[in-house]
Amino acid sequence: MVAEQMHMPHDTGYKFLLSSKKAFLQLLRSFVQGGWAKEVDEAGLIRVDKSFILQDFQNKEADLVYRAKLKEKEVIFYVLMELQSTVDFLIPYRLLLYMTEIWRDIFKNTPLQEAQRKDFRLPVIVPVVLYNGPGKWSAPLSFKETLEGFELFPEHVLDFRYILINVFSYSEEELLALSNLLGAVFFLDQAKNLQEIIERLKKLVETLKKMEPEEYRLFVAWAKNVLSRGLPPEEKREISGILKQARPEEVEEMISNVERVIQKSLEDAMEKGVEKGIEKIARQMLAAGEDMEKIMKYTGLSREEIEKLKR
Repeated sequence: MVAEQMHMPHDTGYKFLLSSKKAFLQLLRSFVQGGWAKEVDEAGLIRVDKSFILQDFQNKEADLVYRAKLKEKEVIFYVLMELQSTVDFLIPYRLLLYMTEIWRDIFKNTPLQEAQRKDFRLPVIVPVVLYNGPGKWSAPLSFKETLEGFELFPEHVLDFRYILINVFSYSEEELLALSNLLGAVFFLDQAKNLQEIIERLKKLVETLKKMEPEEYRLFVAWAKNVLSRGLPPEEKREISGILKQARPEEVEEMISNVERVIQKSLEDAMEKGVEKGIEKIARQMLAAGEDMEKIMKYTGLSREEIEKLKR
């Protein structure tokens, strides 16, 4: 249904978007509280082309791993994309498993002589959870909260606190004020249906016009999936063509053309729904033994159309 809430599948949505170093850096600087986020340098960012998601969870989440240098120290950012409508309360535990797997992978690829040195240290892993479900995030934010009786041993239990970036926790004003790629993406992701997406697109005109070419390309690729969700193949191809040809300076025309395609698709869907409803009534009247003239009067169908429903 074209009116269903829009959510991106993790494999073609946020993972694709944040695979861009520029977009990932923008995510940190726009939505992470902490002075260190501004010190991460794009040139020093290296994306690790490997997933650490366990097989049991591969259909419900995705992850990204980045290496960086911060104050001459190696740091690993682990981003878990929890892109589903419900909150999983085992998130801290799963993060622990993934982080441990990263460290194990580092050990496996470190020469034994180096790993046994007294001054050898594992890199810090900063866990980040990106959530775009409409419900309130209610999972524990620290690992120790998942342990029974953790308060009895405050100095001895394992603990870490992950960074939560909740798409639906930001207001319209906050996202529009960012005036950047990630703010625009979050703003659209909050939309409940295609009509609302169009209205929100109109509010992003100035932001889209000033995007750099790479940012605009990423935005268009992301928006194409959102705007095509639930549409028939022909309309999907038409929207894809409109977005592919659009340039930042022509964004008003692009939005107008997309709106035209979506509106036509909605009208066609409504018309088909009405037709199916009338046919259902006619079948029920036939089953009840009503005469042809009465069915024609109440449904507006012709004799030939009603005869076809008998077959």
